[in-house]
Amino acid sequence: MDLQAFIPVFVTLFVVIDPIGLMPLFAAMTKGAPRAQRRTIALRATAIAALLLLLFGLLGEAVLGFLGISMAAFRIAGGLLLFLTAIDMLFERRTQRRKDQSETGIDPADDPSIFPLATPLIAGPGSIAAVILLSGQSDGMMGLITVLVAMLGVVLVVLAFFLAAGILERLLRETGINVLTRLLGMLLAALAVQFVLDGLKDFGLLG
Repeated sequence: MDLQAFIPVFVTLFVVIDPIGLMPLFAAMTKGAPRAQRRTIALRATAIAALLLLLFGLLGEAVLGFLGISMAAFRIAGGLLLFLTAIDMLFERRTQRRKDQSETGIDPADDPSIFPLATPLIAGPGSIAAVILLSGQSDGMMGLITVLVAMLGVVLVVLAFFLAAGILERLLRETGINVLTRLLGMLLAALAVQFVLDGLKDFGLLG
């Protein structure tokens, strides 16, 4: 594998996926969960995200095309769903549910590993588009392998940050996490709106 080709691909995907920015989001979304359950959520989220990105890296836009879904529609849908999660974070609904479930663990219906962690936060429109673009630009099979290995490397970094989220929680304590949860809820809402605006722009509905 060509290291010169690997580094720019890894850096591109690292910036798009932003493992450092996802760490406090993970800490806020899994607040109150037991350590073992938090580890399970982290592993499940990164594994699903890796499979999704691998699928799109290998098959590209043909996957969305086969389903009749445009990238613009994917962005809008992801943005709307992400906005609902942001509302829950702003009003502490998820945290309260987890406090109520502290003895039995997180309700599967409230498990954030698939949504919003795996998608659209890790494997979202930006990272999917980046993987499709980088795979399309790759030079032969070795180039494609380089892109996929770089993607898996970034996802492993995300997993490492998720597993270290407990340290962040201990440093900030409950009050700090409550403040961070609301702040990140606002930022997540803004990110969700940006997804929708980008999708509308792709449809040509915005200038």
